[in-house]
Amino acid sequence: IEQPTFPKITEMCVKMIRRVNDEEGIKKLVNETFQKLWFTPTPHHDKEAMTRKILNITDVVAACRDTGYDWFEQLLQNLLKSEEDASYKPVKKACTQLVDNLVEHILKYEESLSDSDNKGVNSGRLVACITTLFLFSKIRPQLMVKHAMTMQPYLTTKCSTQNDFMVICNVAKILELVVPLMEHPSETFLATIEEDLMKLIIKYGMTVVQHCVSCLGAVVNKVTQNYKFVWACFNRYYGALSKLKNQHQEDPNSTILTANKPALLRSLFTVGALCRHFDFDQEDFKGNSKVNIKDKVLELLMYFTKHSDEEVQTKAIIGLGFAFIQHPSLMFEQEVKTLYNSILSDKNCSVNLKIQVLKNLQTYLQEEDTRMQQADRDWKKVAKQEDLKEMGDISSGMSSSIMQLYLKQVLEAFFHNQSSVRHFALNVIALTLNQGLIHPVQCVPYLIAMGTDPEPSMRNKADQQLVEIDKKYAGFIHMKAVAGMKMSYQVQQAINTCPKDPVRGFRHDESSSALCSHLYSMIRGNRQHRRAFLISLLNLFDDTAKTEVNMLLYIADNLACFPYQTQEEPLFIMHHIDITLSVSGSNLLQSFKESMVKDKKKERKPSSDEETESDSNSGSGSESEEEASKPRRLRKRVDSDSDSDEENDINSVMKCLPENSAPLIEFANVSQGILLLLMLKQHLKNLCGFSDSKIQKYSPSESAKVYDKAINRKTGVHFHPKQTLDFLRSDMANSKITEEVKRSIVKQYLDFKLLMEHLDPDEEEEDGEVSASTNARNKAITSLLGGGSPKNNAAETEDDESDGEDRGGGTSGVRRR
Repeated sequence: IEQPTFPKITEMCVKMIRRVNDEEGIKKLVNETFQKLWFTPTPHHDKEAMTRKILNITDVVAACRDTGYDWFEQLLQNLLKSEEDASYKPVKKACTQLVDNLVEHILKYEESLSDSDNKGVNSGRLVACITTLFLFSKIRPQLMVKHAMTMQPYLTTKCSTQNDFMVICNVAKILELVVPLMEHPSETFLATIEEDLMKLIIKYGMTVVQHCVSCLGAVVNKVTQNYKFVWACFNRYYGALSKLKNQHQEDPNSTILTANKPALLRSLFTVGALCRHFDFDQEDFKGNSKVNIKDKVLELLMYFTKHSDEEVQTKAIIGLGFAFIQHPSLMFEQEVKTLYNSILSDKNCSVNLKIQVLKNLQTYLQEEDTRMQQADRDWKKVAKQEDLKEMGDISSGMSSSIMQLYLKQVLEAFFHNQSSVRHFALNVIALTLNQGLIHPVQCVPYLIAMGTDPEPSMRNKADQQLVEIDKKYAGFIHMKAVAGMKMSYQVQQAINTCPKDPVRGFRHDESSSALCSHLYSMIRGNRQHRRAFLISLLNLFDDTAKTEVNMLLYIADNLACFPYQTQEEPLFIMHHIDITLSVSGSNLLQSFKESMVKDKKKERKPSSDEETESDSNSGSGSESEEEASKPRRLRKRVDSDSDSDEENDINSVMKCLPENSAPLIEFANVSQGILLLLMLKQHLKNLCGFSDSKIQKYSPSESAKVYDKAINRKTGVHFHPKQTLDFLRSDMANSKITEEVKRSIVKQYLDFKLLMEHLDPDEEEEDGEVSASTNARNKAITSLLGGGSPKNNAAETEDDESDGEDRGGGTSGVRRR
């Protein structure tokens, strides 16, 4: 305001104006700023200020060409609404001034162009001016009524560049809004508009056709009633389509069809567009004929959806989408249901067709929304005189039934690897929810899943919908949270470009936040809901749940990276991990023991030298050396141990393995869940810096206040469960069992056994003293998770084949220390 020539003004305005839908305080500030800047009347003599204002507004509009103009409409609506009941209306006056001056500015601009050499070149400035006029017309069409005659000649613009097309489309949109409001427009003016529009429809591409047919619809239906004119145009394209259909039926490979493809595409699109804006089954069009036009059009368009050429199929589906806006009941036809649902649910179907079907549903819902808002405005005008009972809203009942038909397939489109398909599916669901056409509970898991999308705009949109649902229906989110987590894993699987890499549950950026962190932050406020949710997730790790290993990894990732705020949250998880370990661990050991063959046990143990030989070809030198020295150490431990069972020796266990390796694979598979829980507990312990005694003392039944302290997070602590990643990468569950893999699984079994023996803390342990049992337990954990000695690390990098070898290294490393 004070420095109108500052070069960054446009950029500043763009950034500010986008916040027009923010929270109340910011919204108020934005409204006030722009009221001062743009929507305060300018004194008549100050031409310079007016020109500056116009240039500023059109610059901002031009800068927002790609991101959409919702903000401008919102701003205008806010400002005009705020002064509806006031006697003095500065904003309205300023708008009138702006519109009049914009039109004047365009005319002057045209004159300056005709004087110079580059005649007929429509620049970005002209496009911005006309776009701005359209935005004003959209909110207050009355402002443009006196300028309609001035705008009409722009329909005859020669089109050569993108800017020329923008001019024509925007002028058509302005006239569509303004002409019906004109009082007694001249016949020649209306006839000229109709002819100009018809020429454009016949000559130019999709976008122009769409806007011109829409404008023609407003002019003919509301003003001239010149139905014969439109009927002739419709018959021209409808006739062409029928002819092409007959040719195709006679000989699908005919060369005539290839030559006529552009005509076919244009006819499909134009017939659809005309059906969207005109109901040709009215007597005004078809006279006394008994033919049902809408069914004929449906039959024709459906015929071309089965065409071999994808471009023809797409145009036919676009045409159908247009026709359904005028006659939504056609969407209940069995052949339409089959077509839409098969395109949406068929994995091999072309992406373009999927997107087009979703766009059709989106456009239909948007039109319904506009129609309902208009009906609402009209109702408010006459509400005082009408009887409420008579106000039946039939159309929303119709759209609700339609969405029930296609809802499942639209939701399933979330599991598509192309982001554009997910984008349109989400738009359709958002529109459906905003109009209240379905019960939101069925969408909750899908929205949770979409909240993990790699694209921020989609994440935010899905999260926004969840917040809205949570406001209206408390408890819904919590009820579907686990289902949502499982579904988000499916979405991530679909998006995963490299099938060899396991799906992870955190973002691969500097934040390393959990993919489902928004879901957790919505639930964490309610202690009861939060605990139920965490327990449900931990129960998936139970050996009886039979959850696939990669999904467990995904959930463990999320649990490791959730935005915990109080100490209670991680402590509660660790407490339940211990419970799950003691139950699942014993079951696991028991089933492994039962699968072993008993009678072979008495055989002599081979000496460690033999073992070295048998093992030296399985890995690197350092590894076999560690392997060789391991049984001795193990044997020493067995001798000193109270339970001196031969089972405790690797070789004796190897001797007892059954011929069938299925139990071994089963053990390796199920043990991943327990390993992940151990890793998760260690990770949370390191992340939050908890001591063993703190974890043991925790009791979930204690009052919430005791553990209400904020967490002190350590930085640089990452969750990296190496064994599970190796297990998944080497596809161990499906690979052939070698001796080497068997050994690693047996080693894992022995470490597990040691851990289970020392799992429960000693009762008589005194404060401050760490008992031998705790030491043994920590050693067992460290060895299971691969310890930290240098040798062990070397072994880890050299050997990626199986998930157990490095564990052996870890064990000896820890014990050697």
